[in-house]
Amino acid sequence: MEGSAGVGGSPVQVAAVSTPQDGSSWRWRIVNYAGEVIEESRETFPTIASAVEQGSKRLAKMDGVDNSVPYSYSRSTRHLRAP
Repeated sequence: MEGSAGVGGSPVQVAAVSTPQDGSSWRWRIVNYAGEVIEESRETFPTIASAVEQGSKRLAKMDGVDNSVPYSYSRSTRHLRAP
């Protein structure tokens, strides 16, 4: 599920995640495009669909604006340029 973190905000995504500690349960996680976790549920859900549904409801209630800058995976070549 993709949405906006508020009026004028950058897009964020709601994802379902499961960790070994959760067993077969799922949590929702709202993540921005810089890869930062905005919020994650404390409660667990029996299915991916139910986790994403609840995360989407939470996203709709959020009021924040994503001002993050996506991480650049390329290395700078500034040191190779002549002054």
